[in-house]
Amino acid sequence: MPIDATLPYDDDNIFARILRGEIPAKTVYEDEFALAFHDINPQAPTHLLVIPKGRYVSWDDFSARAEDREIAGFVRAVGHVAREAGLVEPGYRLLANCGINSHQEVPHLHVHIFAGRPLGPMLART
Repeated sequence: MPIDATLPYDDDNIFARILRGEIPAKTVYEDEFALAFHDINPQAPTHLLVIPKGRYVSWDDFSARAEDREIAGFVRAVGHVAREAGLVEPGYRLLANCGINSHQEVPHLHVHIFAGRPLGPMLART
């Protein structure tokens, strides 16, 4: 079910539980700002998720409330994960859903990294 990105943070969301070690994840990177792991339901040959360690519902929430060092650390972590996975060439896609109309499903900011095949147009044409 899509998430309202203006709702308060839910400490029982799946990513919060992964951060606490209650649910295992196939981790590819971790530092003080972010955790990156393989998506359990991949939508492309490479499908990684990068989440901040702070309690942020969405990109909007993160950009409004996070400290500058958290923002810089998270953005650098996303780039590091893509580079280490060898995705810079031939390319990859980043996706961060925010709110109901984007179909955000987990109320914790997360960036999807998709790669491994031509991904087609950015949005389905209707």
